[in-house]
Amino acid sequence: MDKISLVGLTLGIAAILVGQVIEGGHLSSLFQPTAFMIVIGGTLGAVMLQSPLRIFMQGMRMARWVFVPPAPAFDTIIEQVANWGHTARKEGLLSLENQIEALSDPFMRKGLQLLVDGIEPNRLREVLEVEIGVWENQMKMSARIWEAAGGYAPTIGILGAVMGLIHVMENLSDPSRLGAGIAVAFVATIYGVGFANLVFLPIAKKLGAHIVTLTTQREMFVDGLVGIANGDNPRIIASRMQGYLA
Repeated sequence: MDKISLVGLTLGIAAILVGQVIEGGHLSSLFQPTAFMIVIGGTLGAVMLQSPLRIFMQGMRMARWVFVPPAPAFDTIIEQVANWGHTARKEGLLSLENQIEALSDPFMRKGLQLLVDGIEPNRLREVLEVEIGVWENQMKMSARIWEAAGGYAPTIGILGAVMGLIHVMENLSDPSRLGAGIAVAFVATIYGVGFANLVFLPIAKKLGAHIVTLTTQREMFVDGLVGIANGDNPRIIASRMQGYLA
């Protein structure tokens, strides 16, 4: 559990609610189902319109990383690659073939298979870096749906505010209905700006940080495989890989 994300979200929402109470307002005035539906529904629709289905679904699944991030495995990978280096020096690259099926990560499996196949070090790096680039691109595109939501939400909130004011103008002759329309108008704006700056944009930034970490982990793995392919000393390989942790 990423506790700082939970604390940050709770603190942001609490600050708004406490501020409302301090100013003498009622919390119930901030809860308007109509405004919520306009902002969230409109924002969701806009994001779905701009995104391919696969990218949209992947971006939604990635949201869990905000609170349960993918655990980095830098130390484990360094140890594993160093062991492969020792084995390769003693028994040859083909001796690593029985390690392939034990790997759960498809990228690591592919990299080790290429190494066992005896591909040249430069070619090995080139092939895997292309795959890293494509993977990173797809992940960033998926994370950007939250950034897009942060851009659309305030505008949809303004749209909700205008709709509320239109409702108010249509009922000027009935003072009993003016309060609800004005409430929806202003709360829709609060929802739009609030969700954008407290939820959507922070999620996008957090996902971006995790993507950078995972990309670095893959680049480190590739560097280790290239070291094995070049016949480098396993200690040198491990030391170079640890440089990615700085």
